[in-house]
Amino acid sequence: MSVAPFDHPFLSGLLGDDEIARLFSAEADLTAMIAFETALAEAEADEGVIPVDAARAIVAAAGSFKPDMSELKAATARDGVVVPELVRQLRAAVGEPHDKHVHFGATSQDVVDTSLTLRLIQALDILAVRIGRLIEALDALEARDGGKTVMAHTRMQAAIPVPASRKIASWRYPLTRHKYRVEGVRDASALLAFAGAVGTLDQLGDKAKAVSENLARRLKLRAPDRARHSERDGIAVVASVLSTVTGSLGKMGADIALAVQTEVGEIKLATGGGSSAMPHKVNPVGAEILVTLARFNATLLSGMHHSLVHENERSGAAWSLEWMLLPQMAVATGASLRTAADLVAAISFVEKK
Repeated sequence: MSVAPFDHPFLSGLLGDDEIARLFSAEADLTAMIAFETALAEAEADEGVIPVDAARAIVAAAGSFKPDMSELKAATARDGVVVPELVRQLRAAVGEPHDKHVHFGATSQDVVDTSLTLRLIQALDILAVRIGRLIEALDALEARDGGKTVMAHTRMQAAIPVPASRKIASWRYPLTRHKYRVEGVRDASALLAFAGAVGTLDQLGDKAKAVSENLARRLKLRAPDRARHSERDGIAVVASVLSTVTGSLGKMGADIALAVQTEVGEIKLATGGGSSAMPHKVNPVGAEILVTLARFNATLLSGMHHSLVHENERSGAAWSLEWMLLPQMAVATGASLRTAADLVAAISFVEKK
């Protein structure tokens, strides 16, 4: 057992995904936050909100900035968010007279949410590519084994013989739909979070729209048409898509786990898990983990729906719930796709007459 199985020294081999997990590391988060602050300074200098020299000083300081992690930890325990201390340290690195221009007009949620967006769209890009590859692998499996006859089962009972292609299609077709969903939610998510303390960007006056659009261009995002600090439906939709992907892969895992049973024998595994007591066994570990990860994400999804309830203009309780749940859901989805790819490569259908 472990508090965090996704980055555990050995459990991560079963449940983790290094490529996705890196995007949710403290280092990646801070890098994205600093990218926000430097882009903000440059955008504000472009629009005449802060001096050009101030923007240059901020960019230069940020290039070699190394935050004090112990101070960030202590301050986050006090403030409930890392940004106040991060900005304090960055201002100290910039120094007078330009330090007061760091983070001008922004609020902590702008920084945190934009950092998440920059990393989340990278994760969704990776997942979309993996889904595409898994579809291709299932196509190849169907081309090789699709003509073999297996038994269809309804309500866990033998029904009538069907071609294996029928089974494979029930795994593949949901993935083709999920690929479009992941790509769609990725594009919908590429939205800058920039609205200031209560969603009015009041410190920027009539320059607010221009700065917002400039900042969005620099970060390769879309500028918001209005404040969305407390409108969390977009992030909940991302979580829903992640859960549907793992759910469909869980269905595939359940089918395979049933088919490899000794008494059924409709699928054979080229590789599988070993037993400490029974060396003759080839356990369907990958298939089982697909079921586990599907159930895990389905469980966490309800928490993400709870996080939709933001009080007034900002909620610390609902917001921080997202931080706990969404990274785990993304890593679980990555691990599920990685596991599914390995599993499909290892299975072959056995002809049943």
